Amino acid sequence: MAAEAKRIRALPSASPSQTRCAIYTRKSTEEGLEQDFNTLDAQRQAAEDLIKSRRLEGWSILPEHYDDGGFTGANTDRPALKQLLADVAAGKIDCIVVYKVDRLSRSILDFLKLMELLDKHQVAFVSVTQPFDTRTSAGRLLVNMLLMFAQFEREMISERTRDKMHAARRRGKWIGGNLVLGYDLAPAGRGLVVNTVESDQVRGIFRLYLELGSLTAVLDEIDQRGWRMKSWTTHEGQPRGGARFHKNTLHNLLTNVVYTGRIRFGGELYDGEQERIVDDETWNLVQQQLNRNGRKGGRNVPNKYGGLLKGLVRCESCGVRMTHTYTNKEKTIYRYYVCAVAHQHGWNKCPTRSISAPELEGAVVDQIRGFARQPAVLSEVLRCLEQDRKPNAPMAEPEQVQLALLKFDPLWEQLTVAERVKFLRELVSEVRFDGGSQTVTVGFRSEGIKELCQTPETSQ
Repeated sequence: MAAEAKRIRALPSASPSQTRCAIYTRKSTEEGLEQDFNTLDAQRQAAEDLIKSRRLEGWSILPEHYDDGGFTGANTDRPALKQLLADVAAGKIDCIVVYKVDRLSRSILDFLKLMELLDKHQVAFVSVTQPFDTRTSAGRLLVNMLLMFAQFEREMISERTRDKMHAARRRGKWIGGNLVLGYDLAPAGRGLVVNTVESDQVRGIFRLYLELGSLTAVLDEIDQRGWRMKSWTTHEGQPRGGARFHKNTLHNLLTNVVYTGRIRFGGELYDGEQERIVDDETWNLVQQQLNRNGRKGGRNVPNKYGGLLKGLVRCESCGVRMTHTYTNKEKTIYRYYVCAVAHQHGWNKCPTRSISAPELEGAVVDQIRGFARQPAVLSEVLRCLEQDRKPNAPMAEPEQVQLALLKFDPLWEQLTVAERVKFLRELVSEVRFDGGSQTVTVGFRSEGIKELCQTPETSQ
C-alpha cells in the first residue's frame, strides 16, 4: 500500500486549461493622458495584477499591447481596438481584461455589439474594478440585462422615429425618398421646390395624354422631345435617374397626387407643403381617361390563355422578347406574340411588331415535323449533339437521330396542351421571328433531342 501511495503522489497533477488574456487600455485627451491614477500604464498594471492572481487557473498575459491613447470611447474607431477585434476573430485570444468597462466603450449600444462579437468567438470579458466577468453566471446575467434594456431602447427609438414620420406626413411634409420629375429638394432637405423646366414637362405630359388618349402614343411623343425621368445627384456625388419613360413609369407619373399639392399616406390624402403643378380639372380628366382605358400602369395583360412558345420567342429586329398576349372580340379570343419594344414604345419603333400566336406556333411545329426530312437540318442537330458529347461517350448515329425526329409527329398528337408546352421547352431553346422577311428560326436543345431519342416507340 505504501508503494502504491508513493506512485500516486509521484503522478503530475492535471494542469488547468490555459486562458490567453489580452489587456486593453484607453484614455482620451480630455481625461489627461498623464494623470497617474488612470494612465495607460496604471490600467495595464492593474489588469496584469488580476491575471497573475489567477495564474493557478491557467490565466496568462499575452505580450501584445492594445493601447489607445488619445481616443474617445464614444465610438469604436480606434486602431488598437480594431487590432484587438481582428486577433479575436483570428482565435488568438481567450479573454479580454480592462480596468473599467468605459475603457472599452462609453456607448452602451457599441458595448453590447462588442459583447455579441466576443460571445460569437467564445471570448470572455473581465473588468478589474467592476463585477463584469462573462466567465461567471453573475457576469453573464448582468450582460443579458443590459442587452434587454438596449433592445427596449432600440424599439422605443424605432417607435418614436415612426411616429415622427407619420406626424410629418400628416402635416404634408416631405420626409425623403426618390425625387420626382418637376420638383427639386429644398435647401437643407426641408421639402420640395418646383423645378420650372421640369414642371412644364409634367404639365405637357398630362396635356399629351388628354390629346392622344394612349400611353403608347405619349411615350412616342416624349421620346421624340427627349424628355426623361427625374435625374439628380446624391450627397455622395453619385448620379441617379434620367432613364427613358416606359408604360409603368408614365402611368405612375400620371397618377402621382404630389403634382396636385397633396400627399397620400395610409390610404388617405393630406394637403402637402409643396406647390402644385397640375390643376384639379386636368388631373380629374386624366384619371377618368386612365380608368376608361383600363390601364394598370401599363403592365402586360394577364396571359390567361397560355402560349405554347411563351418565353421562347425573340424579335429578330430588336433582339428582345416577344410577349404572349390576347384580345377578346365578339366572344372570340385572338392570341398574339408582341415585340416588347413595340409594346412599350410604340408600333413604329419595330418592323416586326406582332404576329398571330397560332400562326407562329404552327410554323414552329411544322419546322420540327420537317426537320427529319431535311439533310441540312439533320446535320446541324448531329453537330450540336457531337459538340455536347462527353469524352468516351458513344457518338449519336444519324439514323437514330432521324428516327427520333420522325417520332415527333405521332408523339405530338397524343399530348395535352400543358404537355405540349413542357415538351417544346425541352426540345426548343429559342424561336426568332423576323417580321420584315416573315422568317422563323428555331434553335434546338441538344439534350431535348437526346430525350426524344430515348422515347419508346408510339403505337400507331
